[in-house]
Amino acid sequence: MRPTVHDIAREAGVSLSTVDRVLNGRTDVRPKNVERVQEAVRKLGYIRDTNAANLAKKRRYKFMFVLPQGPNHFVDTVGEAIREAADAQVTDRADVEIAYVNVSDPHAVAKKLTMLDLDLLDGVALMVPETPQVRDAIAHIKDAGVHVVAFVSDLPNSRSDHFIGTDNFSAGQTAGALIGKFLRKECGSVLVAANSMVARDSIERRHGFDEILLSEFTDLKALPTIEFYDDPDRIADTLSRALSAYPDLKAVYSMGSGNAAMLDALRPFAAERDLVVVAHDLTSVTRQALMDREIDAVIVQNVGHLARSALRVLRAKCDGANIYEAQEQIRIEIILRQNLY
Repeated sequence: MRPTVHDIAREAGVSLSTVDRVLNGRTDVRPKNVERVQEAVRKLGYIRDTNAANLAKKRRYKFMFVLPQGPNHFVDTVGEAIREAADAQVTDRADVEIAYVNVSDPHAVAKKLTMLDLDLLDGVALMVPETPQVRDAIAHIKDAGVHVVAFVSDLPNSRSDHFIGTDNFSAGQTAGALIGKFLRKECGSVLVAANSMVARDSIERRHGFDEILLSEFTDLKALPTIEFYDDPDRIADTLSRALSAYPDLKAVYSMGSGNAAMLDALRPFAAERDLVVVAHDLTSVTRQALMDREIDAVIVQNVGHLARSALRVLRAKCDGANIYEAQEQIRIEIILRQNLY
């Protein structure tokens, strides 16, 4: 049988009301009784059922996800996963909202975060680039007693409580290893494309990618990153010029969103240039491209796991409970046409 508050009261020699005050962090308890209750909790191995406690108090949690705005198939997929996870959290009594912000403008991001009604929020999950303005805004949120988790892209120099996402350095290494193995002993250049190098996930992926090519596939040369800022004309023009300037181009590595524009730009050259293409994130676009053999491999992070993990971590932070790192680790998966699900 699991120990109960009655067992703690009996072991500690105090009343049930004293046990309740200690477990809820009340200060109106004599230090000697606090020690007795805490010792009884340790001795009995008591684990508090926070769901039951919150249900009894009729408490509801309020969480906010802040995501990039604009046309982005991956963000759309993430938003759907958050809504699905929130619907499945009914018994956890959590209300979840999603807000969108222009992440290319750090001042707009900071303004959005500072305008949040922090009196009504328990936790915020942020999928935004780390900038000085964002770090200041996160400090403001934390000072208000609201918990913050970095979501998909880490914010390591901020006061965020936790990071939910894959190891993006390892994800970049994985991309490098895939391209190197696909090309075997061929020599040539690799084009690297990203919507923007402001986001930390893109920076870390690029570092990991370069590390693998420099150490294991020295016959391949990674070209400077092309940033196209959601501009299809820019990526089309840049790709066209790169294909002309680098006749030894053998592969394309797409580090983030914007795969639709990249694929559109590559199609006119598909017949004459047999390029290896590796991208990130399974969306309707990359799924179809795998089926059509336009992409060779997609490096995936399970968006359902991302959303559920963020909600679990925010709840744990609110409850002062332990976070089970093994459960919250987001794995790097490799999807090929042959194992597409």
